[in-house]
Amino acid sequence: MSNPLLLKLEQRDQLSDGEKRVLENAISRVRVVEADEDVVREGDQPNESILLLDGFAARYKIFSNGRRQITAIHVAGDFVDLHSFLLKTMDHGVLALTPCRIAAVPHATLEKITDEHPHLTRLLWLSTLIDGAIHREWLTTMGRLSATAQMAHFICELFLRLRSVGRTEGDTIQLPLTQAELGDTLGLSTVHVNRVLQELRKEGLIRWQGDALTILDWKRLEEVGEFTPTYLSLQHEHR
Repeated sequence: MSNPLLLKLEQRDQLSDGEKRVLENAISRVRVVEADEDVVREGDQPNESILLLDGFAARYKIFSNGRRQITAIHVAGDFVDLHSFLLKTMDHGVLALTPCRIAAVPHATLEKITDEHPHLTRLLWLSTLIDGAIHREWLTTMGRLSATAQMAHFICELFLRLRSVGRTEGDTIQLPLTQAELGDTLGLSTVHVNRVLQELRKEGLIRWQGDALTILDWKRLEEVGEFTPTYLSLQHEHR
């Protein structure tokens, strides 16, 4: 399967063969982590950044009462902690929601890329800017949309992000997240998540059987979620 980072970046700009080789050679090792295993822990000072090749991962914070808030869902092609290259100390954790295949890119290699490859540097910068845009969008939807609209918006976003790295089959994505994990992501109880999903099914917008989620009516799902994909910067243009 093609490197999902290359697919993600090529969705947005042209990469030369040389730039592709630089990114491929930046990976120092690949390993598999199991579901619920931390990829990076809060307080860590990593000397490498982690690229997600397969699976789903989440950034999260744990409160003193033990409750968890997921602040980002990562899919194939995402650097889960590219920002640690400059911020140094992690102020949150990242865990695998499913079995994940991950690749390590040493910070020394990233420093060399930023010194020698300005176009790649801009594209990696773009990745962190998109992360920030997704955070803003989540904050807005959680603050102002109904629970049903939040879920519709989340499904639309995840579908487009997965499609950009070749992880869709027609109108279907594999989404092996539990209702508890969705609740931690959207700030909803598990009961509320179940009720919202039932509503989207009843309205004929989605079908979710096992891990397979199929969007049955994209236009109406967009309308319910007030979803506009501008913040994902999916258009192909020179950066």
